[in-house]
Order: sequence, then C-alpha cells, then structure tokens
Amino acid sequence: MPYYFWGFDPTYFLVLIGAVICLIASARVKTTFQKYSQYRSMSGMTGAQAAERILRSAGINDVTIHHVSGSLTDHYNPAKKTLNLSDSVYGSASVAAVGVAAHECGHAIQHQQGYAPLALRSAIVPVANIGSTLAWPLILIGLLFTQRTGSTLINIGIFCFSFAVLFQLVTLPVEFNASSRALAILGQQGILSESEIPYTKKVLGAAALTYVASAAAAILQLLRLVLLFGGRRSDD
Repeated sequence: MPYYFWGFDPTYFLVLIGAVICLIASARVKTTFQKYSQYRSMSGMTGAQAAERILRSAGINDVTIHHVSGSLTDHYNPAKKTLNLSDSVYGSASVAAVGVAAHECGHAIQHQQGYAPLALRSAIVPVANIGSTLAWPLILIGLLFTQRTGSTLINIGIFCFSFAVLFQLVTLPVEFNASSRALAILGQQGILSESEIPYTKKVLGAAALTYVASAAAAILQLLRLVLLFGGRRSDD
C-alpha cells in the first residue's frame, strides 16, 4: 500500500498537476478563440459556408453539416457522417470560426481517405469507454478482497484504465493532422488570406494543447494508480 505522510496521500499531487494543466489549456483555447473571433475574415464566409466549400472541393458529398448548441462543441461524427458546428462557429465569419470549421472538415477528409490513426481511434472508442467505466469499480472492489483475488481485480482495473490513456495518445496525431490539413486547405482554397492564416494557426494551436493536456492528465492518473497499487502482492 502507498506511503502516507501524516495521513496525506502524496500521489494526489499527480491528479492536481493534471487538473491544473487541463484548466490552463482550456482557458487558453477559450481566450484565444474569443480574441480571434473579433477578426472577420476577408472572404466573409461563415464557418458553415467554409465547411460546405471544403467538403465539396474534396469530393465529399455524403457528409451533412449541422448546427449544434454550445460554444466550441464542434465535432465530426464518422458513424453518422455529420459535421456539427457550434453556435460560435456555424454562422460566424471570423477567422477563428472558419479555422475550427476547417479543422472538423479535416476529420471528414481523414475519414474519406482512410487515415490510419483515425481508424485506430474509432476502433478503440468502445474499449476505452468500457475500460474507463470499469477501472475504478474493479479497483475499489479489489480492495475489499484478500491479497490474491484483490490484486487480480486491481490489476485488471489498471489495465482497463490504460485503454483510456491509449485513446488519448492516439487522439494526438489525429488532431494535429486535422489542423495541418485545415491550414493548408484554407490557403489553397483562398478562404483565408495569407495574412489571416497565422491567426487561425494560433486558434488551432491552442485547441491542440487541450488534447495534449488531456493525454498528460490521463498518463499522470495511470501513474498514480501504478504507484498506489502496483506493488500490491498477489502471492500471499
């Protein structure tokens, strides 16, 4: 069992560090998006219009564009082939909105071209969801049993959680690649001017950091589980 200093579990620092990283990344993407939402694109195209143009130019005619509520809730659904744009993106003609819309189009293009990391991420989703759901219940139940049985359950719980970490890691190349595609397409299609691309790059860069932060937090949580329970003996 873990070492406690006057009843305090020092591994909580790992959770705290992960939470702080995520909060900083979240705050940064919001402030960056808000800043460049004030910059209207020279083309005057809204996020929805830019997405429509990008999809059609890529020969994608079976993906529909939907308006969803919320701010920065934009996402591409490969199962339903829908590109969902939030309130702050769908009807906005800002360089920030156009960039986010193009990023989601990048995912649709990845799907069309069979981009391997996206296919891997989609395959991992069910396992990662089940793993993250079962991890803590298995660990907590394992603490109630004898060493041998309890250790087995705890190890299975840690193994389940590792799939959630794997999902976060596989997400990184998917998101980075979608942003790279978006920036290239926006320039090639003339949707944004050469002077506007750097603004959009800052928005997408800030968004990418949220995925890096989530992956870091997941790794720290897994490390904490290993430190807490990895040394538990199963041969007693």
